[in-house]
Amino acid sequence: MSTTGGTADPLVALGALPGVAGSVESVRKAVDRVYGHRIMRRRSNVITSEAALRGARGSAALSGADWALEEVRRRTDFRGDDEARTVGAALRLTAEAGQLLSVWRQSPLRVLARLHLVAAADESDQVGRPRQRGEAVDEPLVERPLPDAGEVSGRLDGLAELIIAGSSAPALVTAAVVHGELLALRPFVSHNGLVARVAQRIVLIGSGLDPKSVCPAEVGHAELGRAAYLAAFDGYLSGTPEGMAAWIAHCGRAAELGARESTAVCEALQRGAA
Repeated sequence: MSTTGGTADPLVALGALPGVAGSVESVRKAVDRVYGHRIMRRRSNVITSEAALRGARGSAALSGADWALEEVRRRTDFRGDDEARTVGAALRLTAEAGQLLSVWRQSPLRVLARLHLVAAADESDQVGRPRQRGEAVDEPLVERPLPDAGEVSGRLDGLAELIIAGSSAPALVTAAVVHGELLALRPFVSHNGLVARVAQRIVLIGSGLDPKSVCPAEVGHAELGRAAYLAAFDGYLSGTPEGMAAWIAHCGRAAELGARESTAVCEALQRGAA
């Protein structure tokens, strides 16, 4: 992760980049619209469940398993081909995210290891720990330079220190950095994209921005498309102020679209109750 300025909190410096404040405000307004909907007062658990399903579908789509929502809803067995296993992994991760909030701020690396274990769902000795020297990474949809195991270890420690220390930066900024850094490092031998996106979800929930987890940014990332996702990610990798701001703005737009999705679900439920 690249930082700008001399502040002791690099996340605050990123939050001060041109255009980032506008993204933060837009996300806040979109989230407030969902939480202010009358359906949320009576059926928030339904919106949370639907957001989890749609978020998992969106994350799986970015990892190459672009299934229709109703197919994801209908299926009960995800042990088939690679696409089925990817969708199953995304669903398991989304279900697990809410169970790990209390651990995240004290031990984010432990949470990340747990997320990989849940995603991989096997007993290989490569599962649930950062990759070691010489181990290959199965992440074909993110074809960017891969840091070596030593760099991964150091940068993971740095990311964990930032999370544990806490920050006054907006939740969107922290979530975007966590997402971007994990995608850049690809610290595990597989499922890194899925883990990075659910880690963004955990930050947005735990920060209080989206405490009921009803604004699935993964939906927005999928809607914006893989090409736009990777182009914005290249901005993160560049480490330049412009590139970092573009990545944060992209994550913000994805969160807005996720909020819009849940607002539409609220509207549909309201029509059905009328």
